[in-house]
Amino acid sequence: MLKNWINIFIYHIKTNRLFTALNVLGLSIGIAGLIFATLYWNEEHSYDQWNPEKDKIYTVLNDIGGGNIWAVNSAVPAPILKSTTSDLQDYCYFTSNYNKETIQYNGKIELVNKIFSAQSSFFSFFPFEFILGSAKSALHDRNSIAISEELASRLFKNENPMGKQVKYAGNFFVVRGVYSLSQKSSVMPAAITTIIEEELEKKKDSWGLNFGLMLNLKKQSDTTAILKSLNHIYIENNFKKQAKEEGITYEAFLKLYGEQVKPKLLPFSNSRLNQGNCPFPEGTANLQFLKILMGLSILILLLSIVNYINLATANAIKRAKEVGVRKIVGATKLQIIIQFVFETTLITLFSFLLALVMVELSLPFYNSLLEKNLVLEGAQFYLQLILIFIIVILVAGVLPAIYVSNFETLKVLKGNFSRSKSGIWLRNSMLVLQFAIATFFIIGSLIVYQQVNYMANKDLGFKGAQVMDISFKPKKGRNQFERYKTIKQELLKIKGVQAVSAGVFSIGSNVNSWSGMHYKDNKEVITQQMAIDFGMMDVLGVRIIKGRDLTNKIASDSISNVLLNEAAAKTLQEKDPINKEIIWENRKLKVVGIVKDFNYFGLQNKIAPMVFMHITAFDWVQKDLLNISVKIAPQDMPKTIDAIDKFWKSKVDAEYPFEFNFVDRSFARTYKDYQNQSQLFSFLNVIVILIAVFGLFALASFSMERRLREIAIRKTLGAETNVLLKELSKQYVIFCVIGFIIGIIPAYFLLQQWLDYFAFRINIQIFPFVVAFLSLLFLTLTIVLAKAYQVTKIDVLKYLKYE
Repeated sequence: MLKNWINIFIYHIKTNRLFTALNVLGLSIGIAGLIFATLYWNEEHSYDQWNPEKDKIYTVLNDIGGGNIWAVNSAVPAPILKSTTSDLQDYCYFTSNYNKETIQYNGKIELVNKIFSAQSSFFSFFPFEFILGSAKSALHDRNSIAISEELASRLFKNENPMGKQVKYAGNFFVVRGVYSLSQKSSVMPAAITTIIEEELEKKKDSWGLNFGLMLNLKKQSDTTAILKSLNHIYIENNFKKQAKEEGITYEAFLKLYGEQVKPKLLPFSNSRLNQGNCPFPEGTANLQFLKILMGLSILILLLSIVNYINLATANAIKRAKEVGVRKIVGATKLQIIIQFVFETTLITLFSFLLALVMVELSLPFYNSLLEKNLVLEGAQFYLQLILIFIIVILVAGVLPAIYVSNFETLKVLKGNFSRSKSGIWLRNSMLVLQFAIATFFIIGSLIVYQQVNYMANKDLGFKGAQVMDISFKPKKGRNQFERYKTIKQELLKIKGVQAVSAGVFSIGSNVNSWSGMHYKDNKEVITQQMAIDFGMMDVLGVRIIKGRDLTNKIASDSISNVLLNEAAAKTLQEKDPINKEIIWENRKLKVVGIVKDFNYFGLQNKIAPMVFMHITAFDWVQKDLLNISVKIAPQDMPKTIDAIDKFWKSKVDAEYPFEFNFVDRSFARTYKDYQNQSQLFSFLNVIVILIAVFGLFALASFSMERRLREIAIRKTLGAETNVLLKELSKQYVIFCVIGFIIGIIPAYFLLQQWLDYFAFRINIQIFPFVVAFLSLLFLTLTIVLAKAYQVTKIDVLKYLKYE
């Protein structure tokens, strides 16, 4: 029986080569899309799953009100928590970002991107496999450094690195361990030190939020007790202390300022997929995009399956007599169903093999688009592949098989079955669904493109096209601001340099610092602190819309005068904020100017309140001066950059490479992910249209070939070609319109939700809907009329000579 089924299958492939090829190609494209999405999904969900401690580790977040949750902490609470509760096994403070710096050994200098600093307990939270040394001894003192296997190879080649001395950040460290990074982790450092201990010591009494904090609980269920203890520490050691300093009761303090900071616990296993602030340097997954990509991939596979069902049910008409004969000789309905499911299984198997080839060939492009390093390995997700395979067979195979098995034997053998309307409603509804899905993709790709184009062309409030943001590394034992002043004078002597300034921030990056601002009895406002040198507003082209800029001609401008941006000025609720005094960092500061709002993080974020003060206004700010901004003339830019490069390497820093970014390009990176999403959406749109075209062409061919005798009769009775074309294409235009109407509803609401993610966004206009409708109508008429015109040219005698 199996041999018979295979022979029948091969026979039908030979007689329907084109439609079999369209079926296999359509299914393989849909399956390939879902495999891509599954690879991406698996990678993002694989982070930290190897970690045996993952279920007992929590990161401490801080809710500062107004919907702001920060992933940084004070140095105060963890030691107190450890000494006052028995539920905590251990804690670890760490830096939330990697440091990019040089590491030197025996005269060799290596620029290392991922240098991390954490307390010595780090390896109990991240138990990496050690190649040399051990987790217990790797960070046992402040002069110890642990390095990755890859960095050990770069620095030491074939030497044993254990006990060797390396130089980093002006200090010497001894290599105490070499570890392997074989699996995805929230922290994947090239080197780890305990330099953070110095900062923790300096800020042991400060409630400023500066460090990431992990807690390892003795039991997973101890979170309620830990949160209660943390809240108690915050109240007793922070809020009540502040109230006492202001000479008011704690109740009055709460009434005036509210509960400023409230701790929260984030399960470590969810940190990668957390949409909020992430404390770990590897960052979070773009969960929104991940869900969108998975949803679109499933939609494309559904479209492929719909296409297959359409063709299978249409092709079944040709096999009606075969089914009738099989029933006459004793075949049961179940046997017929199994036979057709078997054929679908073979088609799906071929499609799967072709899909895997497509994925393997397309992975470099896909990785480049998503900035990933996905690898096709069956062992990763073979169970998911099997599940996809089974689902495709069940959905694509069972429905047509049941449809075929229900053919009435007598009607089939009489030869009038082809004129019945059985199954037409199914194919028509499937065709409408194809049009609806195609509508969704066309509208979606247009709206995503419009939003990305809007982001690329929006006035950001600053001009960064000619402004170089140069990385300025500190030197041990030297004042960073004094070094900068000397460098500024030398840079201004270089031909092509128009202006030089500096700021303790970097537009387009996540480098930022925040603190609370008070004005009269208003509620505290969390503001972004923007320490600048004189002239920074001119360098960036940021306008002063009220008052004046900070200047070196007025001594108080470097001590107690500040600028506010429009967002911060509005919080004062004053008609004229100029010369008003605010309290910031426990000091009274006078507002002398209002700066026009400009975008800092990206257009998905609202513009935050900002306070601009001179770098020298606070002593602790100067050490954070890590960027120098240089405005250069548009003429001979390469020569100017080359001259700055030579000066930097010879006079400023011979050990660290000269690194710079243009400010506008740095900001452009904040929406690069969305540009990639737009390109991917457009690519998927092409695939959807291609699959829809396959289905429409095949279905139109089947449908019109069934009507060849009718067309011959009409032509004999004098029907003109244009009348026949209109009659043959009318139903497809109706299906196109119905599908479009169905498709615009989810397209509008889902894309509205996507746009709501952006603080600065377009409004959905009618243009994408008109373009989508005209595109679908054009494709439909082109395909259907081309096929219709072909069938109107038939030889009438061929179809009427036996009538």
